Amino acid sequence: MQWEDREESQNVEDRRGMGGGTKLALGGGAGGIVVVILALVLGVNPGLLQQFLGGGGQVPGGQVDPAEDEVAKFSKVVFGDTERIWDEQFRKMGKQYRKPTLVLYDGVVESACGEAESAVGPFYCPGDSKVYIDLHFYRDMEKKLNAPGEFARAYVIAHEVGHHVQTLLGYSKLMDDARRTRNELEVKHMSVRMELQADYFAGVWAHYGQEKYKFLEKGDLESAINAANQIGDDRLQKRSKGYVVPDSFTHGSSKQRMRWFKEGFDTGDVDRAKLLFSLPYEKL
Repeated sequence: MQWEDREESQNVEDRRGMGGGTKLALGGGAGGIVVVILALVLGVNPGLLQQFLGGGGQVPGGQVDPAEDEVAKFSKVVFGDTERIWDEQFRKMGKQYRKPTLVLYDGVVESACGEAESAVGPFYCPGDSKVYIDLHFYRDMEKKLNAPGEFARAYVIAHEVGHHVQTLLGYSKLMDDARRTRNELEVKHMSVRMELQADYFAGVWAHYGQEKYKFLEKGDLESAINAANQIGDDRLQKRSKGYVVPDSFTHGSSKQRMRWFKEGFDTGDVDRAKLLFSLPYEKL
């Protein structure tokens, strides 16, 4: 991915070195795998984490690894790309894009959604309009989940920003309504729709980013699609449990995640995202 010649976002809080507690070492066996699974499958039941912890050692929090400087810069540039692309798209819709903030942290972080450890991975908090990322997770993403590549990392950032876009466009209210009025299975189905829409918005961002910056290099698009494939609920359940329970899905299957990211990339149609809430669930 070509990114070095563009400006970094100025909406960044670098809290690395400020966190307390501990985080899983990168070499850490099953525990390392779970860090990545949780990092990518945002919102996984924390109880699942406890089933796998125990592999790998601990490294102290509160220290900034100088080797992270390059990936920190990369993340800030990609975040800046999302700001510029979504600002343009919102203006086309006659709306104003309110920029979120990127928070880089290690170990433990405080957000408006509560305290989170690095094991929960990248997440978006609508309470403060911030995207939180512990940069150590990128290495586990490559080494433990077989999802290498800079554009795979960019996809993860764009997915989290996609949740911010959902909030601004009012889609997030559908999830709030579902939690209040629907049964457990219907809430999970709505969660899948929300996650697939965030994948779709990540694809829309990539569509216009390529159009504007020509930032894709050979293999980049494939690396993002591979990441979407690796984090499907079915693939992750098969890896962790040995079997698949479709009624427990909260983020969508590998096939669905690849489909909707690719559809967003191919069409660049922001309005088409509403299909995620009108199609029958089995047609997603």
